[in-house]
Amino acid sequence: MPDISAYFGVTIDELFALTDEKRMERIENMLDNNREVEAAVLDREAEFLRDRTRREPNDSRAWTLLAYLENHRADAAKRRAAGYAKESLARRPDAGAALWELVRAAGLAGPYWELADSHRAVIDYLKDFLSKNPNVEYAYHWLMDALLLDSRFSEAREVWERFSRLQNVSDPIRVPDYQGLIAWKSGDREAALKIWDDMVRDLPESDFYGWGIYAQDYAMTGDYARAAELTLRCGEYMAPPRSTWPWEQGAYYQELAGDIRGAIASLEALLEVRRADHNITTGAGNEAYLAEIQRLRGKL
Repeated sequence: MPDISAYFGVTIDELFALTDEKRMERIENMLDNNREVEAAVLDREAEFLRDRTRREPNDSRAWTLLAYLENHRADAAKRRAAGYAKESLARRPDAGAALWELVRAAGLAGPYWELADSHRAVIDYLKDFLSKNPNVEYAYHWLMDALLLDSRFSEAREVWERFSRLQNVSDPIRVPDYQGLIAWKSGDREAALKIWDDMVRDLPESDFYGWGIYAQDYAMTGDYARAAELTLRCGEYMAPPRSTWPWEQGAYYQELAGDIRGAIASLEALLEVRRADHNITTGAGNEAYLAEIQRLRGKL
């Protein structure tokens, strides 16, 4: 095939007349399934997507894939940056500049004097976005998240009031969930726990999304064992093909709770779900989970 494409002076994609839609599907799968992608490949696919946006400026999917591609590239760069910083600190533990680069790579907030401005740009954007698009449900989620991260509680309550009045909310449980989050973050822990407990009082056992939200709320209280139990239970009520998040998130909570053997068992169960429900037995994803299992075994 390379010889034929060279003879006719076309790419292999052109040789097979790959449609734009199929190529975008391939790009998405490539980014989903690989933690690291060669820079030359990313550059080539980014140029294709940019060309697509020039030809079809209203193609939202092409713009989204461009964002996904560049974030994928940035995430890989952050992982490399963290590795270099750790190498520096291994050689000189008092290297303050290396420690600063490590926390930057990890996405941690800067010094306390920077906190007030840490999410200002995205908050301003989302406020303006919602003023023009008041029915976009998930924009309220991100705006409340950013406001809570910056301790802007009164503004978060105002946004929640608007959010709670939306019609036909696709995830109704997020209304009391965010009400509890605002109460918890602003210091009213007793009220938050009551809101969250009432939230699931009549929730069906099969509503794994709702119970997963409840588990995340419990993790915020520091009760990681309970959070792990709630999260792993979600997987029991899923019908194939199952999502893998209950086992991945459950393993994380189990490790935080000190249950290393439980975390290993959850990740092993996750690999089995990938095999049984998705026919995935190799690849970067599996390798990452296997590396996590080895890391955990080192803690026994």
